[in-house]
Amino acid sequence: MYKKIHLDTDYNFFLSHEIPKGSTCIAHQVVELKDIHEKFPSGFPKTYGLANTTIHQKFWDKDECDYDELGEKLGIEAITVSTIMQPPGNVIPLHRDTFFKIVSQYPDNKRPIVRCNIYLEDWKAGHFLQYDDEVDTHWKQGDGHMWDIQVLHIGANAGMEDKYTLQISGFLK
Repeated sequence: MYKKIHLDTDYNFFLSHEIPKGSTCIAHQVVELKDIHEKFPSGFPKTYGLANTTIHQKFWDKDECDYDELGEKLGIEAITVSTIMQPPGNVIPLHRDTFFKIVSQYPDNKRPIVRCNIYLEDWKAGHFLQYDDEVDTHWKQGDGHMWDIQVLHIGANAGMEDKYTLQISGFLK
């Protein structure tokens, strides 16, 4: 499941808060997504490490932002909301979202789980997202994508400025 989306909200709220520093996006990929890597002759490239896969991520609590309002605007029951800052020179390698937190919290729930990836700022040179065979650039603030576990994607910041996105995940209504 995939579709383009747009979210109207207070972007300054999400951009004005400090984001905790320094995690890597590949820690779970090398364990949970081996089926993707097995398709390549050398498997998961050894050249990916903390130095070039760093993201800074803030998970928002329900008392910090309005999950219900965000979910209503997107047509989902929002379960997790986070802001991600990707510094210049960093990549989130080819992966699919496994929705670990949601599956852990709701192991018996069979409703479709989706992620909304929304750009918090207008596009800047060197920022891109690739999903399936499409490359997304030149977006406007609030543009984004909704996908399920099947959609393979890559996020990269080959630019000179930080890249900010909002991730809202939950059950499709």
